[in-house]
Amino acid sequence: MLYFFNVAGAVYDPDQEGVELASMAEARALAARHAGELIRDRPDLAWVGEELRVEVTDKNQMVLFTVIVVGIDSPAGKGRE
Repeated sequence: MLYFFNVAGAVYDPDQEGVELASMAEARALAARHAGELIRDRPDLAWVGEELRVEVTDKNQMVLFTVIVVGIDSPAGKGRE
């Protein structure tokens, strides 16, 4: 099946090509890896005030599942640098 890995939220980057994978399990693993790579390369994206999402869709752009990354400061951490 053809899966599309659209980045949304803090940044927007739609997947125009998609990836052919044998199963939903493979797509889930790839989505988690993709989110991890985005945060590894741009850790600031977790803290810009909006979550970072990898929305995985089918060829009709129906959302199948979403990986969400969000950084949340606790009250004890606010104002500390």
